[in-house]
Amino acid sequence: MENVIILGTGCAGLTAAIYCARANLKPLVIEGVLPGGQLTTTSEVENYPGFPEGIDGYTIMNQMRIQAERFGSRYINDNIKSVDFSRSVKKLNSENNSYKSNSIIIATGASPRMLGIPGENEMFGGKGVTTCATCDGAFYQDMEVSVVGGGDSACEEALFLTRFCSKIYLIHRRDELRASKIMVDRTLAHKKIFPIWDSQVEAVLPDNEGNVRGIQLLSKKTGKMSEVLCKGVFIAIGHIPNTKPFHNSLTLDEAGYIVPKAGSQVKTHIPGIYVAGDCSDHIYRQAITAAGMGCQAAIETERWLAQQ
Repeated sequence: MENVIILGTGCAGLTAAIYCARANLKPLVIEGVLPGGQLTTTSEVENYPGFPEGIDGYTIMNQMRIQAERFGSRYINDNIKSVDFSRSVKKLNSENNSYKSNSIIIATGASPRMLGIPGENEMFGGKGVTTCATCDGAFYQDMEVSVVGGGDSACEEALFLTRFCSKIYLIHRRDELRASKIMVDRTLAHKKIFPIWDSQVEAVLPDNEGNVRGIQLLSKKTGKMSEVLCKGVFIAIGHIPNTKPFHNSLTLDEAGYIVPKAGSQVKTHIPGIYVAGDCSDHIYRQAITAAGMGCQAAIETERWLAQQ
């Protein structure tokens, strides 16, 4: 029986582990399918406080892991498939194991929705394909890039990139954006953003060194193929929260994000169950905000366990 089990080892999960371990709760941390979370796929992190020269994504997550372990956090590499939160003792089930705990912090994150095309995975993370303009936009100073998508997220990415890039191609498979009117107006009015309508990205094209040199497009109107030269491809077609095991236990919104209890960022409607990071936050999705939620969840967990 555990005091607290933390699901996930991204910024939210590891920050929660640091705080829980320092409170002598001896947390058990279950790592999931991507130890270290999405930040491990980022070549350099420049917007996390305390690193004026930037830091490699894998390095900062490994340092968080070591820090949490130093105070007594324990790690297991497993993937939870189902849960039972119907009793005071919470139960988690993986394919081969089960775990029991008085409290749970869910920090399972979200996975970017990808295109599933040739070149996408090969050039993801430091080679030109990315899913976060806020994280990586500054690396494309005075370069031409492409943003794929047509919703609010794609418009926000494109507008953010105008601060750095010389030209932004906005690739959308329809003939109009599906974003909110105010975002559409701002995006189409910007002189650096060039929409390419009715087009589908068929492949990401590499240069001789394996970095992005452009994309291959299929016109849905004419059926013809073309190429757009660019140094970066920002995929902005949404995220998928990693919340499948909780569908029958917690309140989720229509997109699958965990909905916190009214008046709190991290409490759920079940006492002793807390949430932190991108599995709940679909607005900010930043390392620093996830870490802040992890801190909140750990403090709430400590207080709740003390009351019990």
